[in-house]
Amino acid sequence: MITAVAVGAAAALGAIARYLLDQTVTRRLRTVFPLGTWLINITGSFVLGLIAGTAAHHGLSPRVVAIVGTGVCGGYTTFSTFSHDTIRLMEDGSGLTALGNAVGSIASGLAAAALGLGLALVL
Repeated sequence: MITAVAVGAAAALGAIARYLLDQTVTRRLRTVFPLGTWLINITGSFVLGLIAGTAAHHGLSPRVVAIVGTGVCGGYTTFSTFSHDTIRLMEDGSGLTALGNAVGSIASGLAAAALGLGLALVL
């Protein structure tokens, strides 16, 4: 039960961090491309890869993995906003940007997770 509460609290922190970062990026860089969401999902993928790699190769506790991986990263990253942004771009007539967002986000997210996983090997 304590772990579940910790995961919930960590998710709240992740969501707050996501909101603040997205607002900061959106205010500073005015672009049709959803750069805030992209940056959030890429950094979250990296952290999750690092956590998974540290757990697999260095014995990071399952409780920490749950709190940071499921809680913080789950609250921080956002597939639903990514999907909404992609559809919005298509509806606004920015089909190529939508395609770039979809393909770029998935490829970058996988690469960031792999980078985090690889970094965990050398730590």
